[in-house]
Amino acid sequence: MLDPELLERIAAQRAELDDLEEQLVEQLSRVRSERDELAVAERVLERVSEEIAGERGAASPVPGQAADRAVMLVPHRGLGTQETLLSPDYQRILTVVRHQQRIVS
Repeated sequence: MLDPELLERIAAQRAELDDLEEQLVEQLSRVRSERDELAVAERVLERVSEEIAGERGAASPVPGQAADRAVMLVPHRGLGTQETLLSPDYQRILTVVRHQQRIVS
């Protein structure tokens, strides 16, 4: 004959494991959903970064107006900005300045 107390313990343990399984399934679903969202965010970031890099590479100096004269605007420079974005005239100025610095040093 089966012990009713043991059967009750087994049933309680099974119910506890069923609850745990349900919680784990829900947690796994949330983890997978969040991981999918991160993958989408990563792809969007890569695409936007490529677009920005392409725009920066294609950027050319834009003529502006100062005192009713056409002037070339100097693009904003930050860390990592390439000098190739500057107009050829500004690039030549930088070359001359660097050359003079070497002579003086």
